[in-house]
Amino acid sequence: MSSRREAREKVMQALYAFEQGGGDTEHVLENIVRPGFEKDAATREFAEKLFLQCLELEEDADRIIRQHAENWEFSRIALIDRLLLRMAICELVTFPDIPPKVSINESIEIAKKYSTENSGKFVNGILDAVLVTLFEDGRLKKTGRGLVGMETLQTRAVPDSSETKEA
Repeated sequence: MSSRREAREKVMQALYAFEQGGGDTEHVLENIVRPGFEKDAATREFAEKLFLQCLELEEDADRIIRQHAENWEFSRIALIDRLLLRMAICELVTFPDIPPKVSINESIEIAKKYSTENSGKFVNGILDAVLVTLFEDGRLKKTGRGLVGMETLQTRAVPDSSETKEA
């Protein structure tokens, strides 16, 4: 049985192969992303779209990561962590039906499984800050189920009336 978690893991592996191998998009899709999803067209399409969107948004995602990883030299962030951060940012920005909590939690769990001991905490910290920035910048467009978890951001983004009154 296929799942979006499996799709995300495959996309992470595909991005890793693409990054390390110099990148032939169709080869990576054919040999890493698509296998195993022959009987699950919806999950295969999700995986393909996520992989391709991650490649398209790489520069923007890396800029966002750098902005929020101020105390980290970008090249020293574990490659798996960078790839997972790119994937989550891509989901936050281009998949309106996926709740932000899901994108973040999936990234954390995959980081714990595939990366360093502290990767889950690192990915969580960066993505929490990224989520607020994307929301404040109006780049977080969530609909339907994608609105789940947005209540916290909305209360953070709207100042308390007592804070806006002059003394």
